[in-house]
Amino acid sequence: MRSDVGSRTPVVWLLTDNKPGHRNQLKGLGNRLRVLAGASVREIDATEAPLPLWRALLGVAPAMDKTLGTPNLIIAAGSGTHRLLLSLRRLRKVKTVILMKPGFPLNWVDAAIIPEHDKIAPARHILATEGVINAITPLARITDKPEGLILIGGPSPHFDWDDDVILGQLHQLMGRYPEWRWTISGSRRTPENLLMRLNDLAGPKITVADPKRTHASWLPHRLAASRAAWVTPDSASMACEAATSGVPTGLFELAPKNNSRVAQGMASLVEKGYVAQWSDHASVMAGNLRGSQELWEADRAARWLIARFLKGGKR
Repeated sequence: MRSDVGSRTPVVWLLTDNKPGHRNQLKGLGNRLRVLAGASVREIDATEAPLPLWRALLGVAPAMDKTLGTPNLIIAAGSGTHRLLLSLRRLRKVKTVILMKPGFPLNWVDAAIIPEHDKIAPARHILATEGVINAITPLARITDKPEGLILIGGPSPHFDWDDDVILGQLHQLMGRYPEWRWTISGSRRTPENLLMRLNDLAGPKITVADPKRTHASWLPHRLAASRAAWVTPDSASMACEAATSGVPTGLFELAPKNNSRVAQGMASLVEKGYVAQWSDHASVMAGNLRGSQELWEADRAARWLIARFLKGGKR
């Protein structure tokens, strides 16, 4: 039976391609729709439903599991979900939503939520976000303990990566703030040689986490225990997660590549006070970086969808 928005629980389908970053975006948005609109949120693995292109082009839906309920909203993230999303777009009274800039015309869906750095032309059915939506919830309180978190990415198309530059800035931080305890983590993109050099830093006041062994809730837990966070600027998603938590967040310094939209997006976050550049490390460490407004794009996006499609939600 169809959920009657306004009198029954709205049903939201989240289409995933199982890539961690895409699942994180869907999780953040789905969580806020659940809280704000009382939505019943169902995750669907699009990789288990491969479709021919003609179904996507013509909007011919495949048979779906009836236990999923009939959706009011279908939200997709990742190119691996696009065929399934487009095939479902003609279902009666269903609204379709795409996260991130797709490779098809935006007028094929009812709404799009896209990072501002992608420079999409403004339109009524498009919400431009500051950076990438994520599943972090702002902290009610930042710890007073001198605990710092360092998140290291790796080579990317957007910045000139240099292991020695990053290590040099790490040593500067630890030398200037010897009373602090630090937790350092690399990522899937961090060069193996740099991971080995990071492991050599481990000691009484420095914990080095193995990125291959961190669980899904590791980052939220570490942010909750931290008074400052430092992130390499290539890691846009981690920088947005740290900033969303409310923990004062700074960016290590790497040279941006020409015309990189991601680099421009990170510069915008600095300009608006959500994160700080390396030269302003004293403000980050002193906790004086709180921006004039909260960065919580999953919440803002959920409220935007509710206002457009779900008649106001619960609150």
